[in-house]
Amino acid sequence: MDINDLRTLVTVLSFVVFAAIICWACSSRQRERFEEAANLPFVEPDEPLPASNQSKNQPDGGRA
Repeated sequence: MDINDLRTLVTVLSFVVFAAIICWACSSRQRERFEEAANLPFVEPDEPLPASNQSKNQPDGGRA
């Protein structure tokens, strides 16, 4: 086995892993999970942030 055989083997194995990841990501069993994860940035928190965290989120550092 020379270096070219090893390169070919690594290329084929990499393609098989890539194809498996694509099949997994596109499977219908994962769709609900991915849609829920995609909407996470738009979910509003149920409770307001504590006063100590609100000042950190203001552009002026909570100073009036």
